[in-house]
Amino acid sequence: MNGTKLTAIALIFAGVLALAYGGFSYTKETHDFKIGTLNFSVFQTQSVDIPLWAGIAAIGLGAMLLMMGDKK
Repeated sequence: MNGTKLTAIALIFAGVLALAYGGFSYTKETHDFKIGTLNFSVFQTQSVDIPLWAGIAAIGLGAMLLMMGDKK
C-alpha cells in the first residue's frame, strides 16, 4: 500500500470521526501557584467543534485520492 492510499484512508477515517463526534474536548492547566507546602491548580476544559462541512470535505477528498491513486 503506497502513501497516497494511506493518506486517503486516513482522511476518510478522520472525516467519519468528525461527522460522528462533531468535536472534541481537552483539559488544560491554567493557574498554578504555591503557598508554602500547598499547591493550587486550576484545570479548564476546552471544547473544539468540528464543522459539518469539514468532515464531508475530508471524506470527499479521501475518496478522490483513493480513486485517483489507482490511475497511472
